[in-house]
Amino acid sequence: MSDDDQFADDQDLGDVSPDENPSDEKSSGVRQIVVEMGDDGQRLDRWLKKYAPDLPYALVQKLMRKGQIRVDGGRVKTDTRLNAGQTVRLPPATTASAGKTDIWFRPHPGDADLIRSMVIYDDGEVIALNKPAGIAVQGGMKIARHIDGLLEHLADRDGVKPKLCHRLDRDTSGVLLLARDRETAKRLGRAFEGRNIRKYYWALTAPAPQMNDGVIDAPLIKGEGPYKDMMIVDAENGKFSRTEFQVIERAGPAAAFVMFWPRTGRTHQIRVHAAEGGFPLIGDEKYGHADPEKDDARINMIHDMNLAPRLHLHAWRIVVPHPTRKGMIEVTAPLADDLRKSWKAFDFRPQIDHDPFADVEI
Repeated sequence: MSDDDQFADDQDLGDVSPDENPSDEKSSGVRQIVVEMGDDGQRLDRWLKKYAPDLPYALVQKLMRKGQIRVDGGRVKTDTRLNAGQTVRLPPATTASAGKTDIWFRPHPGDADLIRSMVIYDDGEVIALNKPAGIAVQGGMKIARHIDGLLEHLADRDGVKPKLCHRLDRDTSGVLLLARDRETAKRLGRAFEGRNIRKYYWALTAPAPQMNDGVIDAPLIKGEGPYKDMMIVDAENGKFSRTEFQVIERAGPAAAFVMFWPRTGRTHQIRVHAAEGGFPLIGDEKYGHADPEKDDARINMIHDMNLAPRLHLHAWRIVVPHPTRKGMIEVTAPLADDLRKSWKAFDFRPQIDHDPFADVEI
């Protein structure tokens, strides 16, 4: 979905008169931000990325056409250069049609502590976070809090915030890489695109896979109609998708601790492939309901064993060539406490003594 499509159902933003009553603006939530000396000469669109990071470019253009974004009361364009001391007018947190949440990122008092507590690696060029489940990596409709909106709290001395290099699903926890600058981000991005990387995920499945290890090749494509929010297997039109897996421990046939290595990076790939293989992930409400009889058993098991009420998928380790130095970056993210309890419920050890994919070529 494009940004234009994303906001196609927005309420009419309306034109703004340059002689609006300031007191009315204050009471309506309009924001007036004075350009600081450090931002003197900066383009308006880049300034907005810093001070309104969740505002998509397409909506910026729409707001400017409507006169909702102004500088010193005058209409502007995206390439307008700002001068220190000027005042930028931003509209209030706009709400889309009924039932949709604010499109603006909503800050919380504990944001700085939250994002800093996630940092598990920082060499000055590359940062790794241990992202908790339940928080999205990037913003969008119905997403008012996300990692990208928190990154200003990890900005360097010049106020430049880190750049995202890849994504994790909202409900997946674990290693997420950031780059300190654009060039480093590009190099890491090329490593991801070229598959010159190892990304290992831990998961609990129910039931357990029949085989101890295997490779799942199942082409994936975004669904349509009632499946528009899902990825589906489509042998004819889907994109090539491959996932390797290794069973680490079993709880009989009922469940297993499985390590996954997605060799391609499709959306929801591990979740779809696990379900396609007959061993869906515990807590997967989107893809874990193929067999009604097994669904009941899974639900009862989650309840009876007091398992964490979440998707049991964790990005455990990333191994990638360092973008600017010799050698590799190896980052491991410990399990969160809620997943540790689930592992313990099955008497699984949340550790691996060796890499089962060590002899497999990238």
